[in-house]
Amino acid sequence: MIPDDRLAHLVQDARRGMERALQIRLIEHSIAFGHWSFLRILWEHDGLTQRELSEIAGVTAPTTSSAMNAIESLGYVKRMQKVHNKKNVYVYLTKSGKALKEKLLPLAEEVNAIAIDGLDPEEVRIARKVLLKIIGNLVVDEQNLLLTENKRLPSKRELGRLTSV
Repeated sequence: MIPDDRLAHLVQDARRGMERALQIRLIEHSIAFGHWSFLRILWEHDGLTQRELSEIAGVTAPTTSSAMNAIESLGYVKRMQKVHNKKNVYVYLTKSGKALKEKLLPLAEEVNAIAIDGLDPEEVRIARKVLLKIIGNLVVDEQNLLLTENKRLPSKRELGRLTSV
C-alpha cells in the first residue's frame, strides 16, 4: 500500500534512509556523515576559504569551523592563511584526504544503487526530473519571499526561541 503521507514527509524519509545507509558505511572509515559534504566539496574544489566552504555546504561558519577541526585532527585537511591574505583561512586536502575519495565515493554509489533497486531507468529519470523541478520551485519561492516581501530566514537560535514559547 502506498503511504498517504505528504510529499515533504516522503522526501524527508527517503533522505533520512539514504543518510543512515551512508553513515553506517562511512563510520567504518571514522568519517561522520556531517563531514561527508565537506569532503565531497573539497574533492571538487580544493583550496576554498572556510567561508566559501560554508556557503557551498549551506551551513553556518561555526558549523564549518567545528567540522574542519575534527577533519583536520584526523589528518584529512590542513587550514592555512596565504601570505598576501591573512584574513581568510583556506582549506586544503592532505594526501590522505584526497585518497579518501577512492574509498568513500563507492560507498555513496552503493547507497544510491540500493535506493533505486527495482526501478527502471525511466522511473529514475522521471524521479530526478521531478525532484529537480521541486528544488527549483522552492528556490524561486525562497527568493521571492526574501527579496520581494522583505522577509528573512531566521537563525537557528531565533527559531529555537520562537518554538520554545
